[in-house]
Amino acid sequence: MGLTHLDAGVIIGFLDANDAHHDNARAALRDALRDGDHLALAASALAECLVGPSRRGEGAVRAVQDFIERIPISIVPLDVEIATIAARLRAAHRALRLPDALVISTAIERTADRVVTTDRKWPSAKSLGFGGEIRRL
Repeated sequence: MGLTHLDAGVIIGFLDANDAHHDNARAALRDALRDGDHLALAASALAECLVGPSRRGEGAVRAVQDFIERIPISIVPLDVEIATIAARLRAAHRALRLPDALVISTAIERTADRVVTTDRKWPSAKSLGFGGEIRRL
């Protein structure tokens, strides 16, 4: 039982049966729920998850929101501390994109046990100053 933060790609992959990460995303969510983990998602990652559905209409957006409520996945708002940590991560790791830095900084600020991502290019947890595990799908 712990706290697992999800990257947007995990939710996107889970919801799209044609996505290359679909099976691994399903397995990751299944395992976290089986283990009794609390699931969380940075508000910035939620915005990423809603871009595609927003192109399809309000019904698609509501379907994603309903899924997040049903699991449940807590949405963590962006605050000054998370933004500051993200800026420091982005400054220290030039290849790290700001959306990814926001997800990682949210996990750091909330002392998550792990972050699950579909991104294989993130730096190591140690180099990011993250005390948990980064599980790459």
